[in-house]
Amino acid sequence: MTKKITELIDANLASVIRDTYALDWHGIHGVSHWIRVAENGLRLAEETGADPRVVTLFAFLHDLCRRNDGKDPEHGARASIWIAEHQWALGQLTPVALDQLRYACEFHTHRRLSPDLTIQTCWDADRLDYGRVGVRPNPRFLGTAAAQRPEVLNWAWERSQAYRRHPG
Repeated sequence: MTKKITELIDANLASVIRDTYALDWHGIHGVSHWIRVAENGLRLAEETGADPRVVTLFAFLHDLCRRNDGKDPEHGARASIWIAEHQWALGQLTPVALDQLRYACEFHTHRRLSPDLTIQTCWDADRLDYGRVGVRPNPRFLGTAAAQRPEVLNWAWERSQAYRRHPG
């Protein structure tokens, strides 16, 4: 991967995220999930051309405003609002990148496909980590050719299964 997560999430933002997240830091929607989603997204972005900054921010913000680890259909909308209120912590984002990030977070559980490759890469990166809850990602529900490739699906599955064996 050409970009590293630490190049895209600085210490200040990491601290704000840590202070905001109300659930188990090491739970199914916590930091290890975010890291895998970021790694998934950065791998996909090399092929899709997605904005690596948006993909990485999505990874760390899409579940940030969850109130529980179960059914919480409005968590994406809350994350989008949080992003608007905390732009100061996100670093320099173009208006397009900010819109992509907010949209990707708001609709990541309600929409399957987007014509915007950055948004779709975000969604596929998250869906590639379904293995952490025992669900093998189905290529029919992924929107990029990069995410649908068997070697990518197997790579993501193995990583998420390692989490299942050793959470946190």
